[in-house]
Amino acid sequence: VGSEMCIRDRYEKNVKIKPGSNDLVEFAVKLPGRADGEYVYLPIDSKFPQEDYEKLQNAQDSGSAEDVANAAKAVEKAIKTQAKLISDKYLHVPISTDFAIMYLPTEGLFAEVVRRPGLTSELQNTYRVLVTGPTTLMSLLNSLQMGFKTLAIEKSASDVWKVLSAAKTEFGKYSGVMDTLARQLETAQKTVSQAGTRTRAVNKALSKVEDLELPSSSADILGITLGSGFDDPEDEYAEPGPVNPDQI
Repeated sequence: VGSEMCIRDRYEKNVKIKPGSNDLVEFAVKLPGRADGEYVYLPIDSKFPQEDYEKLQNAQDSGSAEDVANAAKAVEKAIKTQAKLISDKYLHVPISTDFAIMYLPTEGLFAEVVRRPGLTSELQNTYRVLVTGPTTLMSLLNSLQMGFKTLAIEKSASDVWKVLSAAKTEFGKYSGVMDTLARQLETAQKTVSQAGTRTRAVNKALSKVEDLELPSSSADILGITLGSGFDDPEDEYAEPGPVNPDQI
């Protein structure tokens, strides 16, 4: 039934639509429902009144006009009977759509049904059945497939929009954190700058103090232990001693 035109997860075979019934429709396309994750079945059932159609072909080849008319009426009657069966067995809203598809497997049979005056309209209005042939069913399935792709694109676009929206929100938070960090760095920079200014002022004041000959080193007088981060000028070129972990 042209199932190769459908995406595999968009149709099912031998589907039981009516609760409590054992009737199985040959194929059912899964159409999106009103809510996310829900779907409804579009029943597709193949019918081929072979005996009546062969009689019609024989009458058209060698029979009289009356034989052709009688055989054509028999085909019409068979099609109506099958349409009623499809309607009774497989239409069950909201599990299914409110219409079904009757697939006629030959273009010749489809042409005979279509050319019968008012037949296709009666099938649609009375039994809610749409008749298709090989070409028209393929076109219908192609249209449904494009609809599914469009729906998938719309859903993907919606997901992408959600991601971008979330990213925008998080970027706004990140921007705020960066602003806070920048202010903190600016404050730290000002503090370091002020410390440098005060250090230069103290050094300028101390430059006026004359150097004295002291009995002890300046580090001992000031209570600064060697290795605390300030080098004794006398040891400027001395080899570094072992590292004390407590001083790191």
